[in-house]
Amino acid sequence: MDPLQQLEIIKAGCVELIPEAELLAKLQRGKPLRVKWGADPSAPDLHLGHTVILQKLRTLQELGHEIIFLIGDFTALIGDPSGKSETRPQLSEKQVKQNAETYKKQVFKILDARKTRVVFNSHWLKNIKLADVIHLASQYTVARMLERDDFLSRFDALRPISIHEFLYPLIQGYDSVQLKSDIEIGGTDQKFNLLVGRELQRQFKAEPQVIITLPILEGLDGQKKMSKSLNNYVGITEPPEEIFGKIMSISDDLMLRYYELVSGLPAGEILQIKAELKAEKLHPKEAKMRLASILVKRFYSSSAARAAAVEFESIFKEGNLPQDITLVKIPTHELKNGKLWLPRAMVLCGMAEGTSDARRLIAQGGVSVNGQKITDEKAEIDITHEVLLQVGKRRFARIICA
Repeated sequence: MDPLQQLEIIKAGCVELIPEAELLAKLQRGKPLRVKWGADPSAPDLHLGHTVILQKLRTLQELGHEIIFLIGDFTALIGDPSGKSETRPQLSEKQVKQNAETYKKQVFKILDARKTRVVFNSHWLKNIKLADVIHLASQYTVARMLERDDFLSRFDALRPISIHEFLYPLIQGYDSVQLKSDIEIGGTDQKFNLLVGRELQRQFKAEPQVIITLPILEGLDGQKKMSKSLNNYVGITEPPEEIFGKIMSISDDLMLRYYELVSGLPAGEILQIKAELKAEKLHPKEAKMRLASILVKRFYSSSAARAAAVEFESIFKEGNLPQDITLVKIPTHELKNGKLWLPRAMVLCGMAEGTSDARRLIAQGGVSVNGQKITDEKAEIDITHEVLLQVGKRRFARIICA
């Protein structure tokens, strides 16, 4: 494809392209470019927010460029300080390895596995010498590091900044040196880190990479960045009916944002949907169902999308229960006189991250037992007989004593 045509396709949906002239010059050489995207396996699941970048990578792949998916198994041990108001807890090596394996499988729901090179930065970082680290640290000043908003705000507020956090952007940038990347892609929150990589390539006498930043996808609350830790996410490996139901729960305004960033539909088609909604020719529910179907189809199949839509209508319109409710057997040692603390039951059923999360859901009025809403976080349930537990509008479990 003509370089100018490629440039326009690449620019679509981007927040910044730094600098555009350099990218055009690279494209005009007529050779495949090395495109780097790095993700630290800090959590086991990728979510819809990651697909904003993955879709752009797929586009670059289809244009004939080489995608390098860098799994930051070494940098995950440090913890990315981007956007953090306090030092991030470090993960164990075992946690990182487990998460990294799931990442490899999940990205290929969007990327073409045959055209993607997967690399781990521990390959060149695990044996790095202290002298090399000192040399790397000499390439950047503390003043430059404090240009980062998160570091500066913590410094001004007298909140701790650990020395190892300063190493994170340097090591991530060193990955670009090792990979000889022509382009690096990331969210707007990663701009500082990406620019460090560009600068370090110059320091190591290599051609600097072009930076592409993409929008940050808001979570289901419509306010904060999509995040598993905030429980406002749509996981791309969640069951089809869960993905479908979560999309149906978002606001009408957020639905349009999701259409723009993750639907993959042509811009003209999205404009048509907006126009029909404004003219009240299209009901918001119908538009959401279409969006939900698009996403389920992408991560699963057309038949899964149809089944999820049927189940959604059955549960919400007709008030029926799902056809296949998970049966959870609770070990007797968890019980006291045949009873179990409700927040603990929610954790054992996989319906809450922990008892604190469970108590929050109960306080919000989102938990029912046998059809009865429970608002007392101290409540216990009697499981000498089967109990139907419901969390939110979509998650159900049948609980019995093992």
